Amino acid sequence: MGECLYAGKVKEVWSTDDPDILEFRYTNQISVFDQIIPSLIPRKGESLNRTTTHWFELVEKEGICRTHVVERNAPDRCLVRRVDIYREPGATPRDGEWVFVPLEIVCRHYLAGSGWRRYKRGELTAEELGFDAGTELEQGAKLPAPYVEVTTKFEAYDRLIDREEALEIANITGDELDSLIEVVIKVDALIEREALKRGLIHVDGKKEFALGPGRVPVLVDSFGTLDEDRWWDADEYAKGNIVQLSKEFVRQHYVGTGHQEELRLAREAGTTDPPIPALPQQVIDDTAALYASMYERLTGTEF
Repeated sequence: MGECLYAGKVKEVWSTDDPDILEFRYTNQISVFDQIIPSLIPRKGESLNRTTTHWFELVEKEGICRTHVVERNAPDRCLVRRVDIYREPGATPRDGEWVFVPLEIVCRHYLAGSGWRRYKRGELTAEELGFDAGTELEQGAKLPAPYVEVTTKFEAYDRLIDREEALEIANITGDELDSLIEVVIKVDALIEREALKRGLIHVDGKKEFALGPGRVPVLVDSFGTLDEDRWWDADEYAKGNIVQLSKEFVRQHYVGTGHQEELRLAREAGTTDPPIPALPQQVIDDTAALYASMYERLTGTEF
């Protein structure tokens, strides 16, 4: 019998009889802005697990990089290769293998979400995003090239960091960081190709990595789901409309209620986070339906 080693915002990590193998158990919890919402989404965990293992399988099939997935052993569970985690900045051994890289790598293809909000506040410029200086951008603008950012992983809230700090926190070389970014670009190209087949636009997403034998990139955790990535309907986008098909749907609920702005101001002031309210039943029902239908659109498989 295994034991629960870690309970996160959306999944639990359990030990197994093999010390090198862990079991991920995806829950029906949902979180936004690093807060767990006091509402459960039916079958959300199953949708996440089946979606992310679909992408991991494609990444390995195309030979993009190694992954930590061993097998999907239940609708809401999968077995993964254990990696060593060092939570203190700079503590990860420079020569370690099967070690977690304590960073999140975000790749944006369209101006949306927090990227759009930062642009509106003047914290991100059109020039930084690859446009000519002085260009006025609209929400949903397609970026000239993938825009990669790096955030912290083990701080209270994800924080954008520059390249120098990323290398210090992860204790990796510049070449190793570049190898991770190269994999992110390749994986996103795969996701874009597959998503467009089913009328979806892959807007942005985040990835996490370990370094395996020979310090090569190993894709870990989860990606390509409605939790880590943002999706739009391609036909509607062509008509000038943005139809959210991801957890952004839930984020926008809290933006609309004013909770997101209240939370941002509290964090900037260093005060306690205001508690996040439960979701209305209609939003719960709509979110459950979205997770089920998007699994089918992303994978081409019946949920």
